[in-house]
Amino acid sequence: MAAQAGVSISTVSKALNDIDVVTPTTKQRVLEAAKKLNYVPNMMGKQLKSGQTKIIGFYTRSIEAPYFSSIADVIAREVGSKGYSLNIFISTDKPLVMNNILGSMVDGIIGFEELLTEEDLKILQDNNIFAVFIDRNIKSKTMGSVVFNSFQAGFQVSEYLIKQGHKRIGFLKSFAGVYDSDERLRGYNAALNKAGIPINPQFVLDGNFSETDTIAVISSYLNSKQELPSAFVAGNDLSAIGAIKAFKRFGYRVPEDISVTGFDNISVLEYFTPGLTTYESPIELQGKTAVAHLIDLIEGRTQGRVFELDGEIVIRNSTRSLK
Repeated sequence: MAAQAGVSISTVSKALNDIDVVTPTTKQRVLEAAKKLNYVPNMMGKQLKSGQTKIIGFYTRSIEAPYFSSIADVIAREVGSKGYSLNIFISTDKPLVMNNILGSMVDGIIGFEELLTEEDLKILQDNNIFAVFIDRNIKSKTMGSVVFNSFQAGFQVSEYLIKQGHKRIGFLKSFAGVYDSDERLRGYNAALNKAGIPINPQFVLDGNFSETDTIAVISSYLNSKQELPSAFVAGNDLSAIGAIKAFKRFGYRVPEDISVTGFDNISVLEYFTPGLTTYESPIELQGKTAVAHLIDLIEGRTQGRVFELDGEIVIRNSTRSLK
């Protein structure tokens, strides 16, 4: 390349590394020579010199659900716009995930869900791993998180149903320990308590944030011939979709016979009937905030903090007033 451009090897190095001691004309000759020779920079060598890989790891159990795929897309676009690359790692094998995080060449990670325990997080912290977690409330010197105000969301959706005249309100939760589910359930309980409505434990079912699991649990409940709530607050939109499908199979009409709400306002709802009343979460803002905070951690501009994002109710046709 030096011969092609008619300059020294050191001048080529300075031009390619954008060191400001080379004249614009000389730099242009070097870049044209590099293009003719199909030169590809040795990124590994640059990484070793800088101590950074410019790669961010994204770890999750699955991106099958619309919410996960949506936020993964936001993260990928945002990482690229900041000059980083994204490695997506999908696994439910915790030892494999830990080994990959501790042994891979990434500058930091974005983590999803509850796969890693507090002990695992301590190991990451002891190894100075920069991390931002989504939907999990974590804060340390090297770790932060971006969460929705799920307590407020659960409270507002439940209060909306109460104001519509509903008093027998059920809740479809996920697994214990899932931050969003726990907080939404806590908000549901608070709204019922505020209104003086007794909380009926038999109205709280395990939908597990899953359409198929919710169909199964609602079907089982209907077969048991127990008292039916007039409304269900589903823990997310997929669970709400599963509930509505199950009710329809048993001959119940939504919202004429029972009202159903969800959370997230996922994109597939535009194709679903009836239109689902849901709580819209700012998914794009969540992904952008996670990337920005992680890069600030990596580049030493901040310490870990928790970002809590608010949403809003979107009223559609899956709920009705009993007044």
